[in-house]
Amino acid sequence: MAGSGGSARWDWLWAVAALVAIGLALFQLLKDERGIEREAVTIDETPATIFRPASEATGPVVLVSHGFAGSRPLMDPFALTLAGNGYTVVSFDYLGHGRNPRPLHGDITAQDGAAQALVEQTQRVADYARAELMGEDEPMAVLGHSMASNIIVRFAQQRDDVVATVGVSMFAPTVDAETPANLMSVVGGFERRLQEEGQRVVAMAFDDLEPDQVEMGRTYGSFAEGNARRIAVAPGVEHVAVLYSQTSLQEALAWLDQAFEREGEGWVAARGPWVALLLASIIALARPAARLLPRVGQGEYGAGAGWRRLAVVAGIPALATPLVLAPVPTDFLPVVIGDYVAVHFALFGLLSAALLWWTAGCPGPRGMVAALGLRGGAGWRWLLGVTAVLAYCLVILGVVLDQFVTVFYPSWERLPLILAIAAGTLPFFLADEWLTRGTGMRRGAYAVTKVLFLVSLGLAVALDPEGLFFLLLIVPVVVVFFAVYGLFSRWVYRHTGHPLVAGLANAVAFAWALGVTFPMLGGPAG
Repeated sequence: MAGSGGSARWDWLWAVAALVAIGLALFQLLKDERGIEREAVTIDETPATIFRPASEATGPVVLVSHGFAGSRPLMDPFALTLAGNGYTVVSFDYLGHGRNPRPLHGDITAQDGAAQALVEQTQRVADYARAELMGEDEPMAVLGHSMASNIIVRFAQQRDDVVATVGVSMFAPTVDAETPANLMSVVGGFERRLQEEGQRVVAMAFDDLEPDQVEMGRTYGSFAEGNARRIAVAPGVEHVAVLYSQTSLQEALAWLDQAFEREGEGWVAARGPWVALLLASIIALARPAARLLPRVGQGEYGAGAGWRRLAVVAGIPALATPLVLAPVPTDFLPVVIGDYVAVHFALFGLLSAALLWWTAGCPGPRGMVAALGLRGGAGWRWLLGVTAVLAYCLVILGVVLDQFVTVFYPSWERLPLILAIAAGTLPFFLADEWLTRGTGMRRGAYAVTKVLFLVSLGLAVALDPEGLFFLLLIVPVVVVFFAVYGLFSRWVYRHTGHPLVAGLANAVAFAWALGVTFPMLGGPAG
């Protein structure tokens, strides 16, 4: 399966283009940070970063907090935009998130459970900011995304020194007609339900206003009286892209400038397109880099399954896995639904492996060893290939994710969780790679098995909507991981000729990505 000379030249051009794009994206991203100081601090075990202008006096303090399964880097567009306009920003990792070593305690669905613990954590961060960064009588503001919008609203309702609150993709049940002061909601154009919620929050503060009468982008009330309210819509974005939208950043900055009676230059950090270019280029670079991998087989390894066999080997587990697991308790890991996802992967993979063996005529041990093609020097080449692919996923791509997207290198407390999830992803990816690769493999088979797995997760949620609701929040993440690691799998198989190289590497990389994303729990509060 070695590429032709023309293919090799194309890959060299591909590599040069990717490296140029990486350099351009890094240049632009680092340019956004010129004139801005970052200081890493720890506030009562809470990892935090202070952003402030390098050449100006300290400006008003704004606490910036991330949403569910997020971390500080996701909020960098807001932190850099505000710091670049003279504000002092304190961004921090909530309990159970990012690099915070302490788990989140309490019921994550109850206002008096985990949410209360996060409100109290925000109070401690605010106390630090008041003691170290601002005067005794100076006001502050708060900005939070998604889950954090509820937390910062509750925090602001308890304090008189918060003069403005910005909720991005806001859903905050405790908002009332009078509190918090000067509240704005910024939502994505694709977040229709949250747009309606924003209109409701604005209307409740004014007796003569109905929710459907609230105009997007219009400010109601008065900053001087503390009852200013507004909903702004960032067009063409959803729940994550709203964090990078120029509209979101401009609206948040303008709102805080009005609350603090400031006149800034209106500069915003244009990170979204450059982060996207950087990630796309790192992923694209993996294609020519795969040429450096050792040859393990000649492409004959793998089931090369036809559509009928594929329907049996992947279709039966897709239906059976959620049905078998429905009555089984899967709360053995201290991480939100990570235990269920691990078990779902494991059972799906084991069923697929058993069906692969059965549909191949039930070969004996010697036949299995011969089929795997890992005798002699092939075993070492296979191990070298796995190590190289893992290094690319966890180091090269991992560094970029950690620096510019979200925390990818967590505290050591998460390592047992990653290993536990890997025990589930290994059977799935090894069986799936073998099923979809080999002589006669069908075009599109790899994508079909991933769709079947997502359908299987959907059936699991339908069977237990209350217990597995949070699965819906991580499905977009799983889709992205499937797409990225699927490309890696294709390129790796093309140049190694063996499906288990990408199978093992992707299983570990996938487990790592999920293990650092799920919030870490610590049981009941107190």
